[in-house]
Amino acid sequence: MNGKELGLWKILVYGAMGLLMFLGGWELLVRFDFIDAFFLPAPSMVFERMLQLAGGPEAVLWHDIRMSAGRVLTGFLLSALVGVPFGLLMGMNPGVRAALNPIVSIIRPLPALSWIPLSMLWLGIDEQQKYAIVFMGSFASVLVYTTDATLRVDQTLIAAARNLGAGRLQVIRHVVLPGALPNILSGLKVVLAIAWTCVISAEMVGANSGLGFRIWTAKEWSDTGQVLVGMLSISITVLLLDILFRGLEWLLLPWQREA
Repeated sequence: MNGKELGLWKILVYGAMGLLMFLGGWELLVRFDFIDAFFLPAPSMVFERMLQLAGGPEAVLWHDIRMSAGRVLTGFLLSALVGVPFGLLMGMNPGVRAALNPIVSIIRPLPALSWIPLSMLWLGIDEQQKYAIVFMGSFASVLVYTTDATLRVDQTLIAAARNLGAGRLQVIRHVVLPGALPNILSGLKVVLAIAWTCVISAEMVGANSGLGFRIWTAKEWSDTGQVLVGMLSISITVLLLDILFRGLEWLLLPWQREA
C-alpha cells in the first residue's frame, strides 16, 4: 500500500503515532539516563522551558517569534515583489536573460552569511539590516524559480494567443501568468524556508531579539533547553506560514482546487 491509498484520517493517525513513539522513546532514554539531560533534555523538560519563556510579564518567546517572523516576511515579500517581475521578464525576453544570467550566476551561490559584513557596514544592525539580509539571500532564488517557471509555459499557447490578436500584456495576463504561477508559488515556498535561514543567521550575529538571538544567547549560558525551544519555535512558525501559503495557493489557483 502506498501513501496515495491512505485516507486523510489514517495519514493523521499514523503521523500522530509516529510522533508519539519518537517523543516517548526520547523521554524514556533521558529519564533512564541513557542520554544526559544536560546535552539533550527530555521533551517534557523542553516543554517546561517553553512555558517559562512564553509566560511571565515579558513573554520573551512570543516577542522573539514576532520579530523573526516580521523580518522574514518583510524581506521575503520585498524579494518577491522585485524578483517575480524580473523573472517574468527574463523568461520572456532572451536578450534580457542573456544579459542578466552572468550577474545572477555570481549572486546566487553566495550564502546569507557572506552578506552580513557588507550589510552591517552599509546599514548598521538596525531592522533594515535584517530585511536586507533576507532580501539579498532570497532574491536570486526567487528570480531563478520565476524565470524557470516562465520558460516552462507551453510556447504553443503563447503563439496561439498572439495569432488570435492578443497583445503582450494580454499574453502575460491570460497565458504566461496562469501557466507559470503554480511553479512560481512552489518556488516561493522553497525560498520562504531559505529566508528563515537568512534571518536566523543575521540574528545570531547582530541582534538583541528574535529566535536566532534567543538560540545564540542560550548557547552562551549552556541552556540546551532554550536552544531546543528556539529550534522548535522556528519549525512551528514555518509550518504555520506554510499552511497560510497553501491557503494562498488555493485562492490563486482555482483550477487546481479539485486536485
